[in-house]
Amino acid sequence: MATYILLSRLTDEGAATIKSNPDRIKEVNHEIEEFGAHVLHQYATLGAYDFVSVVEAPDLASIARVSMELGARGSVKIQTLSAIPIDDFIADLR
Repeated sequence: MATYILLSRLTDEGAATIKSNPDRIKEVNHEIEEFGAHVLHQYATLGAYDFVSVVEAPDLASIARVSMELGARGSVKIQTLSAIPIDDFIADLR
């Protein structure tokens, strides 16, 4: 499984949903599982992004589906980054 970082910003609609139903965050994580990915870690953050999620997915197409499905709802805008474990990165440089 490949690792991806999802940087998420809530829209006004998304913020209202989270305020009225904070458990919605974990519900979305279960939906991500249904798309074939798995949330390893998730953080609420201050600054440019509201959430940072570390997600495993079998391939690029799978994580692209996650990003598109969630983004199409209009409650969140997501920037998706591919993440390489540092030991793998160093090994590839040799």
